Amino acid sequence: MKDKLVGVKKFLLNNYKLLIMFVCIIILLFLIEDIMDKDIMTFDETGYSIVSKYLITDTLTPIAKIITFFGSAYWLIGLSIFLLLIIKNKKIGISISINLGLAALTNFLLKQILQRPRPIGHRIIDESGYSLPSGHSMVSMAFYGFLIYLVYKRIENKHLKSFLIALLFVLIINIGISRIYLGVHYTSDVIAGFLVAISYLIIYANTIKSLILEDKK
Repeated sequence: MKDKLVGVKKFLLNNYKLLIMFVCIIILLFLIEDIMDKDIMTFDETGYSIVSKYLITDTLTPIAKIITFFGSAYWLIGLSIFLLLIIKNKKIGISISINLGLAALTNFLLKQILQRPRPIGHRIIDESGYSLPSGHSMVSMAFYGFLIYLVYKRIENKHLKSFLIALLFVLIINIGISRIYLGVHYTSDVIAGFLVAISYLIIYANTIKSLILEDKK
């Protein structure tokens, strides 16, 4: 029995990325199936109800708009160009830009396939295009999530590493919440965006990890 438990533990440690991706894809498929059947799900309404009841104020609305800007195409493209210019290892800089492009393209294709209309009842800002999966949520998770991966792999200072990872993680979550707050996405759009991005990131990071780990100077 002990040998079996050791074997299971070893298997999980060796394949945890694949297991995470598998779980994300399964949840995503169930989520999409329910959305296609019901259009607006119960927790879509619950999610907005919680946000509107406890968060929406005249003070927080400008902050939500600023947060959502950090997930916009203009900001992410500008930031990726900036990082490409300042990072000495150009392979890493290029991998950041390619990651952004692939994530945005994947989101565009999924939106064209699923074609879910955006919510219209609680708009604080205007937004065009389809709703599922949330582009801001998905691309932000892919972009900033990849930066988290880079920070984890390449920064030696533990305190700086922990600070940057926590900062980027909080930013990702808040960008997702801001899309619900501003009334341009359902809760399920945001969750779907995160799930797709996590699955995508596992594949992308594993594909280019040799570039990330080489020459840590």
